Amino acid sequence: MDGAAPVWHRRLRWRLRGAWMWPTFLVLTLVDGVLLVVLPPYEGGPPAVFPGVLLALFANLLAVAVVAPFAGRLLRRRRPDLPRFIATDYAGATLLAAIAAILVVAGIAHRSAAAAESAREHAVAKVMHDYVIRQAPEYERGLAHIDAIRTEPDRYRACVPGPDPRHALCLYVRTDQHPPGFTRDTSQEPNSVFHRPPG
Repeated sequence: MDGAAPVWHRRLRWRLRGAWMWPTFLVLTLVDGVLLVVLPPYEGGPPAVFPGVLLALFANLLAVAVVAPFAGRLLRRRRPDLPRFIATDYAGATLLAAIAAILVVAGIAHRSAAAAESAREHAVAKVMHDYVIRQAPEYERGLAHIDAIRTEPDRYRACVPGPDPRHALCLYVRTDQHPPGFTRDTSQEPNSVFHRPPG
């Protein structure tokens, strides 16, 4: 019995050292859920924290249930002294931290891209506003309804409706220069024609 005590203590020490994955899972699932709402890495992220947590729960469960055991086996090749469950625990905790880090980086990158797109759309609206005020005041009432679509990177077609909704004043605006450049489109078709279903 005396010989069993060191073994029991050693197992307990390993258990305590390997008890990181599930506490990390609980904490980072909540953190990831909040990140998906506050700092979404894509357009149309979860509208509230609860859906965000559910999405994070699915991703994190996949990581710990499917990826962590495989990663744990790879870790044991480098650290054969680690028991299997400890290696899996370390790998799972690391994967969960990596997922959270990826969400932060992707969210920041997406926010920067969204801010840049917003700045371009503001520049397009200003070009259209200035053009109408100076050269086409008969369209001034339509400035509250500027419709701009991106035709290619840094290229937009912006339109304001006229008295006849089937005809609009449209400009092609280039935002890759300062100040933005523009040319008037000879077609008066509004942008809505491009959104119609075929046929």
